Amino acid sequence: MKNIHKLVYLSIQKKYMSSSTEKILIIGAGGQIGVELTENLSHIYGSNNIIPSDLKDAGIFKNNSFEVLDALDKTNLFNVVKKHNITQVYHLAALLSATGEQNPMFAWKLNMESLFHVLDLAKEKHIKQIYWPSSIAVFGPTTPQKNTPQYTVMEPSTIYGISKQAGERWCEWYFNKFGVDVRSIRYPGLIGWKSAPGGGTTDYAVHIFHQALKTKSYECFLSEDTALPMMHMEDAIRATIELMQAPADKIKIRGAYNLGGISFSPKQIAEEIKKHIPDFTITYKPDFRQAIADSWPKSINDTEACQHWGWKANYDLLKLVENMLENLKGKV
Repeated sequence: MKNIHKLVYLSIQKKYMSSSTEKILIIGAGGQIGVELTENLSHIYGSNNIIPSDLKDAGIFKNNSFEVLDALDKTNLFNVVKKHNITQVYHLAALLSATGEQNPMFAWKLNMESLFHVLDLAKEKHIKQIYWPSSIAVFGPTTPQKNTPQYTVMEPSTIYGISKQAGERWCEWYFNKFGVDVRSIRYPGLIGWKSAPGGGTTDYAVHIFHQALKTKSYECFLSEDTALPMMHMEDAIRATIELMQAPADKIKIRGAYNLGGISFSPKQIAEEIKKHIPDFTITYKPDFRQAIADSWPKSINDTEACQHWGWKANYDLLKLVENMLENLKGKV
């Protein structure tokens, strides 16, 4: 499977590699997305050109120059950018949906103030390009839940979703007002085997694989028929890099693009896991995250991403389950 993973970044390198070398800072590199993004960008540009940063050094970035960085510390952020001659920033630091509901005021502060720090760096011409992730959490209970379109009603029900919706508008405003080259994706639930999830409502779709291999049973915090949009981490990383490497004239949306992958329920993924682990069992004990999940889309329409910069997902549910079980076997 490592060879397959390698083909992901090699295909991106061949298709999108720029003649100029970028110096890229990843804020929140120790998180679920950041770990794999750092690895892939290092293969494309060289590890010496990728600077991962986070609140503390977990010792996982042995080939990169790591920086201890609080995203709320604007002065230190500026110093790191100038020290490494940074041209691009991938700003991933945030409190996610479930975690953010436990500490709403800090979630708002972290998610919004840190974004302003990065946007201002680009406005002042210290960096050229920004990636900032949005989420399906921008949608809410009044949003059409099936095949949710790019442009629709957005009344988010969580602090995380509110901050992402506001962030989309600020990104668009900075682009229109100052020409800031900021790009964004509304991620669905992300499923990968290289790092732990970060406190989101879709985390069950990662936990279920660990428990299936460890104990052959899992108690799910969502009800069995709660369908949500999901995506394999490899698809998400590829989409992120392809969006950032695409020519500026292809990027028509400066808030955030819808991104579709797979939609399934806990019952459906459990049935697919049972094909590989026949004695696996699942029970259901919905908690406060059920209300969050009920307010989100069941499937996503990503026509604009497909048409504007050529997005296409690679993983279906069958392929995702096979990949996760094979790569986690012997690791849990």
